[in-house]
Amino acid sequence: MMTLDTGVAGNTYIIEEVHLPEKTAKRLQALGMTQGTPVAVLNNKNRGTLIIKIRCTRLAIGKGISSNIEVRSPEE
Repeated sequence: MMTLDTGVAGNTYIIEEVHLPEKTAKRLQALGMTQGTPVAVLNNKNRGTLIIKIRCTRLAIGKGISSNIEVRSPEE
């Protein structure tokens, strides 16, 4: 299993699990980040801020959050 912060720009992944404090996890769920949802990595510079596209919405999240989101490639 890999985490979202290691994702390569231009690739799409499927969200498996979110290991974050409840308040943060609920906020991400409200934005559409739920288990089984595809997420496209648009930009991943310097392993810092990650820009993703999820359900037609672009989001910028930090490494502290993205390193706690487990994803898999769609082929698995």
